[in-house]
Amino acid sequence: MMISNMFPPEVRAGILTEALPYIREYSGQTIVVKYGGNAMINEELKRAVIQDIVLLKLVGIHVVLVHGGGPEISAMLKKIGKESKFVNGLRYTDAETMEIVQMILCGKVGKDLVALLEKEGGRSVGLCGMDGGLFRAVKLTDEDGTDYGYVGEIKEVRAEIVEDMLAKGLIPVVSSVAAGIDEETSYNINADTAAEKLAVALGAKKLILLTDVRGLMRTPGDDSTLIERLKVSEVPALVKAGVISGGMIPKVECCVEAVRQGVERANIQDGRVPHSILIELLSRDGVGTMFS
Repeated sequence: MMISNMFPPEVRAGILTEALPYIREYSGQTIVVKYGGNAMINEELKRAVIQDIVLLKLVGIHVVLVHGGGPEISAMLKKIGKESKFVNGLRYTDAETMEIVQMILCGKVGKDLVALLEKEGGRSVGLCGMDGGLFRAVKLTDEDGTDYGYVGEIKEVRAEIVEDMLAKGLIPVVSSVAAGIDEETSYNINADTAAEKLAVALGAKKLILLTDVRGLMRTPGDDSTLIERLKVSEVPALVKAGVISGGMIPKVECCVEAVRQGVERANIQDGRVPHSILIELLSRDGVGTMFS
């Protein structure tokens, strides 16, 4: 049954009018969405994300989509008989793996997303992090000397190419690969970090990280303890208490850094919830954990 037949006209009108103040708030503003996880491999969820982005664009909101592609990269490595290896949650990227990363992210995944956006009525363009010197990076190194291979740390963002695309009414789809400053090579970049750096460079109003959990839980694993709002000043105490731990730490760090660098709000939210982007931006309910 179509949703339009499930509710009487006055209810449907109420849903639209509820969105009006939020449309007014975000119209003309830039939103950066990091896209990955199950929302990227489930076809129904993928279509919902694409529809959300096209709708936001149609009501005057500038949306930039930054994507990863971990499952696709792992699948291609498996095809060529190469095992995926991870170090501290990051994909270890030797020279051969870097070729696969660049091929999958800048090629197949990025272009597929552009095609989906066009199919839903959006005008889109795919950008590699090396296009126009968008992302410039150096080899990631830890204090303990951990080797990640060709994994990079972004040192410079030249956002002009993205701004030009937005000015032309296009939806930029950005892959998380960077050009090397220290070496003549390309680097694999964590997509959360790439989205955060780009949001800061663009002066975005909001950063949204789509992930596979509801958000930050006061009791990890217990969805009923979701922390809906959090000030960045509260984060260190939660890390010390163990509330923020494991793979959630780098996501939280991205949100904290984005807010400290001028992004008004940042969200970690569940990409497995259909239309979670619209629920967060254009309704009073919201989803996930918002940092401000």
